[in-house]
This record gives sequence, C-alpha cells and structure tokens, in this order.
Amino acid sequence: MSEQINIKFLPANQTLWLDLMTENDDEEQKNKCDQNKKYLNEMLLSSMQMQNIMVLAGCGTSLGEVGGPSMKDLWNLCTKELKKSKMDYSDAAKNVSKITGYNISDENKVNIEEMLSLCEAYVQINNNNNDINNFIEHCKTKILEACSFETTEEALDGHRTFIHRLSRRRVRDSRLKIFTTNYDNCFEKSAGHQGLVVINGFSFASPRVYDSRYFDYDIIRRDSKADNITNYLEGVFHLYKLHGSVNWERNIDDKIEEKKATPKGVCMIFPARGKYQQSYIQPHLELMARYLSSLRDPNTCLLVCGFGFNDNHFAEPIISAIETNPYLKVIIVDKDAEKMLNHKSTGRVNQYWNKLKVMSTNGENVWFINATFTAFSKLIPDLRSLTPAEKIVHNIKNIVREND
Repeated sequence: MSEQINIKFLPANQTLWLDLMTENDDEEQKNKCDQNKKYLNEMLLSSMQMQNIMVLAGCGTSLGEVGGPSMKDLWNLCTKELKKSKMDYSDAAKNVSKITGYNISDENKVNIEEMLSLCEAYVQINNNNNDINNFIEHCKTKILEACSFETTEEALDGHRTFIHRLSRRRVRDSRLKIFTTNYDNCFEKSAGHQGLVVINGFSFASPRVYDSRYFDYDIIRRDSKADNITNYLEGVFHLYKLHGSVNWERNIDDKIEEKKATPKGVCMIFPARGKYQQSYIQPHLELMARYLSSLRDPNTCLLVCGFGFNDNHFAEPIISAIETNPYLKVIIVDKDAEKMLNHKSTGRVNQYWNKLKVMSTNGENVWFINATFTAFSKLIPDLRSLTPAEKIVHNIKNIVREND
C-alpha cells in the first residue's frame, strides 16, 4: 500500500503551509482547500507554460510501489546476510568495519555511502588489501542488482502521468529535460508504455552507442503531401542520467553501449564521496555541463522531485542559479518537504534546505510541495485539455506577471 501523505504546499515569500486535503467535514475547511487547489493549479499551469522546463529527479521518485531500493535497503544488501534464521552483519562487513574504523553498531546512523567512502580512501593508500577491494566489488554487484529491478506498468503510474503531461507542451517550446541521479530505467519504461520518444544521448542504430551530440538532434514529422512542411514531433523529451545507468556498459574500446551491464563494465557512479570527482569524467562531465547550462537558461522552471539535496555537486548549482538567474522558478516536491524545513521535527535537515527556506521567505521564486512523486504528477495540469480561449487568457496573464 502507498504511504498516505498530507498534501500541502508553501508558496514563495510565505511562511504558512496551505492544505489541499482536510480530514473533517467542516464546510469552511473544504472551501479553503478548494481555494488552495485553484491557487496551486494556477501556479503550476503558468509554470508548465514557461519556455524551458527542467526536472531534477532523485531516488524518491523510484521508492514505494515502484520498487526501487532506499539507501537503507542498499546498506542491508551490502553488509548483511542470513545467519541462524536472521539477518546479521556479514563477516566481510565486520572485517571492513574493523579495518576502516567505520562504526556499524548504531543502525540509525549507518550509511553505505559513508562506508564506501572510507573504503575508497583506504585503497588510495593501500590498494593491496584484498578484503577492502573484494568488499567494494561485492557492494557494486549488490547495488547493480538492486537497481535493475523489474516493475509493473501499474506501479509506474506516477512516472507515466508525469512525462505524459509535461511532454505535451507546445512544440515551439524547448523539449522537456529530465536530469536524474537514479540508475534505474523507470522513465524509459514509462515512455515506452505510451509511445513517447526519449533522447538520452545514444545513437538510433544498433548497437546503441553514447555520443553527446545526439542531445542536439530533434525529431520532426514531414508532411508527405507537401515536402516543404515539417512539424516537430510531439511527446519527445531529453533524459540525462547524471550518475549513469544499469544498462550502460563500457566496452573494451572505452565506448558506452546501451545493453545489460556487468558489475565490472557498468558505467555508474556508485555511492561514495568520490562521486563528486567522478562527475567530471566522461560521459558524466558532458551531462553535468548540460545540467549547469540549463540552470542558467532564461525563463526556466526547475522541478526538483524526490531529491534530498545530499549531493553537493547538484545542490550547490541550484542555490547559485537562484541567486543569479532572475527568470528561474524552482518547485521542490518531496513527501517530507515540511519536515525538512522544520528544525525541530527531523534530523535530516541539511544546509541546503535551510538556505532554500530563507531564499523563499525573502522573496525568491521558490515553492515547496509536500507530496509523493505520484501524487504530485496528478496535480500537474493537462495542457492539452485547455481550450484555445483558455490558453490565450493564461498567456496574457503570464505576460502581465512578467511585466509587473
């Protein structure tokens, strides 16, 4: 069963969260919720009609019914095994803990990224330690297996709705750009289920080989009756997998093919502090460059979904873009958004959530929505359902807002 979340949002330059749901039958509360829904819908509608839309999707988009692993799941898979009918730390994990000094006694504080970071730091000094090297390879194998999960079309309802509505924008606008830190293929599978076209940097012929120039290509529909008339194809979007993918395999020629990957050949940046440095080698360097460039584009709406702002190299550019790009709107969606902004209710709050809260309160165009990815996807207005008259009205409103 999916987790029930109280859906609410915090508008820019405000401190009071607005509810979209009420648990009682109070008529006044219902009316307030209805007004809040209209307010949010208007904001999302104007945002979805901005010239550029980019998405940063984190692991939160693949949790729940989708079946993706959480960081806690990865910890258990990498460090534990069945012993005497119960799960306990493996001898290898205990040995690595002893060698690196990483404390695994407190289950509430352990983190596979921190442990692998210590392992990688250790092998920089002593690369001949087989116990550490074997443990790192074991973790990579487990993580690759866990992120290669199979899921159903029904479980991908949130992804399907999300890309269906966002990719139906005006064809004269730039293509939807989805940047994701996830390794899985949820967005690709969702696109395939509804006949949408994904441009992900791979060639269109087999074998599919990565080349960043494919991001500069587009797809048009040519009218067979009039050779000089062409139209951009609907339902096309760009997908940038910033940390690589479970189906990216680096071959002996150092080229990346789209195929079922092996633990040794997979092109993925595994969880560790060193992933910051790895982001600046190819193909991740090109993907990172496009991410940074998109944040600087004028008239841009950035949707941040299920991203905890724990990766500094992705979070820091967002803060910088808010400060320097006056035409940037940021909408942050997280099922724990309210908790993240509340110092007293959670220990997960980090520096970037604090900065974003201050920026929003001080007038920057930063909105927060407390909702799961699936619930949010259903809040996105269906642009194709608008009548021509409604589109004109909304376009006029957008022009008036921009000139205010």
